[in-house]
Amino acid sequence: MTRPEKISSLWLVVYLLLICLPAVSGVVDTEEFSSETLRLRYLDLTQELRCPKCQNQNLADSNSEISIDLRNEIRRMLEEGKSDSEITEFLVARYGDFVLYRPPVKSTTWMLWGGPAVLVLLGLVAILVVRRKNRPKADLGSGLSKEEQQKLDELLQASVNSNNDETKE
Repeated sequence: MTRPEKISSLWLVVYLLLICLPAVSGVVDTEEFSSETLRLRYLDLTQELRCPKCQNQNLADSNSEISIDLRNEIRRMLEEGKSDSEITEFLVARYGDFVLYRPPVKSTTWMLWGGPAVLVLLGLVAILVVRRKNRPKADLGSGLSKEEQQKLDELLQASVNSNNDETKE
């Protein structure tokens, strides 16, 4: 391997490491809890609750100031002896159902829960309509009685015969 190839390979490795660096960085909580069960509850809650600022990150993964404050608030409430549902209700009262990754089904969230089913049904209806339009038409017949059809066939045959006679001449 020549010197320029080694240098370009080294830069490629450095570049790939720099790209992958954000994937391994994350939030590390070093706070102590009075018991292991509180720590486990804390981890579950911060995984289940969404950061109000980051939109699609949970509190455990977010580095925003509000998520840090909320993690501290959850830790304080756990140490005070509050239940998981009390902590969740407190955050929902403050930030709305948005902080829940699985919001309850109610009048304000019915579209969230029913929307995918409605879209699937609309897609199925659209497929049926398109298939029905593209279906070959059934042979409806000419609408003539047998006698009328026979007379039409005789006229067409006579026309074909007269055209054949004219072309021979």
